[in-house]
Amino acid sequence: NIKENNTMPELPEMETYKKLLNNKLAGKIITDIEVNREKSINTSSLQFIQEILGKQIVEIDRRAKHLIFRLDSGKNLLLHLMLGGWMYIGNEHDNPNRTKQVILSFDDMKLYFIGLRLGYLHLLDEQDLEQKLSDLGPEPLEPDFTFNHFQNTLQSKRGKLKLTLINQKIISGIGNHYSDEICFDAKIRPTVTVNSLETDNLFSVYNSIHTILQKAISLGGYMDNPLFLGDQLTGVYNNHTLVYDREGEKCRRCGGTIVKIELSSRKCFYCPDCQEG
Repeated sequence: NIKENNTMPELPEMETYKKLLNNKLAGKIITDIEVNREKSINTSSLQFIQEILGKQIVEIDRRAKHLIFRLDSGKNLLLHLMLGGWMYIGNEHDNPNRTKQVILSFDDMKLYFIGLRLGYLHLLDEQDLEQKLSDLGPEPLEPDFTFNHFQNTLQSKRGKLKLTLINQKIISGIGNHYSDEICFDAKIRPTVTVNSLETDNLFSVYNSIHTILQKAISLGGYMDNPLFLGDQLTGVYNNHTLVYDREGEKCRRCGGTIVKIELSSRKCFYCPDCQEG
């Protein structure tokens, strides 16, 4: 029951991928590579294959909405799935009936990259990797992302709360889905301007960032498609979404009606009754 995927993976989805992929692939050697769409990579197919064939995946890291496959050559594969991108671990007999842009083989196990029309898998050395990720904001779940840090970061901001939360240069990893859930959890409308928020409102948002992202990670994020046959973790959060994509439905907190608006051409869902304006 693989669904057409029109979602953009955010921090919890990529953290779920990181955890599951490390379990399956860390320490494995890349034994074959198939590139079916050269635009998804940043070199020629020939160079890409030459540089990673026979290399070992040391570990898989995450930064914001990116995954970093660290190779024993010192090079890295930087993955950004973007809208509609996903992965599947299977084999010749067990794989989704979808176009695969890139396939990495580990003997008889294969990692399929699917829907990489906007996304990419780039081969980068450490310096290029650092530069590519250099304009990203702090990781919201790292210990050094304190309330003080958060408050200082937002101090000079004039934008709407939702748009500020999804700005990757301000905080990294939060996108359309979780920004709405965070605002709902904090009981604040996504449309309020950041500089109008009192300290206690800001503190609510800060706490909700942690609450929602950690809950979403523990429940495998909201993306439906499993990573492998028998994957019981991926997508469980889908059943726990409180406002996102629930336009016209009853608010589970106050019984009001969830509305949908557009903010800078982004879908935005909230409850006008229990989220303060």
